[in-house]
Amino acid sequence: MKPKVIVYKKVDSTVIEYVRETCEVIYFEKLDSQSLPSFYKELKDAEGILGSGLKVDEKFLELAPQLKIVSNISVGYDNLDIPEITKRKIMATNTPEVLNDSVADTIFGLLLATARRMPELNQMVKSGKWTSQVGENLYGVDVHHKTLGIIGMGGIGSAIAKRAHYGFDMPILYHNRSRNLEAEQIYQATYCSLEEICQHADFICLMTPLTPKTVKLIGEKEFKLMKKSAIFVNGSRGATVDEDALVQALQNGDILAAGLDVFAQEPVSPDHPLLSMDNVVTLPHIGSATYETRLKMAKVAAENLVLGLQGKQPLSLINQDVLTEVH
Repeated sequence: MKPKVIVYKKVDSTVIEYVRETCEVIYFEKLDSQSLPSFYKELKDAEGILGSGLKVDEKFLELAPQLKIVSNISVGYDNLDIPEITKRKIMATNTPEVLNDSVADTIFGLLLATARRMPELNQMVKSGKWTSQVGENLYGVDVHHKTLGIIGMGGIGSAIAKRAHYGFDMPILYHNRSRNLEAEQIYQATYCSLEEICQHADFICLMTPLTPKTVKLIGEKEFKLMKKSAIFVNGSRGATVDEDALVQALQNGDILAAGLDVFAQEPVSPDHPLLSMDNVVTLPHIGSATYETRLKMAKVAAENLVLGLQGKQPLSLINQDVLTEVH
């Protein structure tokens, strides 16, 4: 009998067909008030789930006693309670690497758009307010040859560094849990403290995963250390920043501008003060949102799922400790 799995996110039909070759698939394009009762009913005897964003914690796992693998279509896995999942001898997987370039493109594009005030000027043109030569009050700032600080020099951070080094001749400072010697050698990146990045970087990109240690990693203290000409870009998770402190820093002129792909609450509330600021460029958490990349991510997640249920090691297993328990 084929193992039963639940796919709870809209994915390409080729991904569903691949999983169906070895598994019985129950497919939900999305989870809402109408589909949740059926989802929980099917969960009772499901051996695997594939999707993203669903909070998988102790309460959830009590409803899934047969679960053997959780396959996340994401590089981040802050929605997964890894200690609880591991305690129950369940594999947890994610999809790193395949999205590095797409996310780096987005974050560098956000940096450029914020520095050169592109969304603001685009709106000015489209609304018919471009009636004379643009004056100094609408000038942006240069990106090339400015110092870039990257907080979190993993795969995505390294891809951002590559664009900065080769494309814009930017000196690079970085802070990470451990030194990235490859980035130091290839991109001449300099390892330094978080405080040093805040003090010396012209552009600061936050790219850390969300963990208990990184919640509100950037707050009032860090913003006050930054240059008044600094531009802050968050491409990690919204909770890594104290948003109230960010609002204050922008209002007080402690920093020049911010580019945000993520928020503490998503979707962000329409009345959030950050949305009314001309010096803030916002995106709806679309770092990896290209058709090609999302398809690659779904394929990796599907392969993780199938391998795990076949008793093999998935391509990207988060909780390696579980291997001794399942094999």
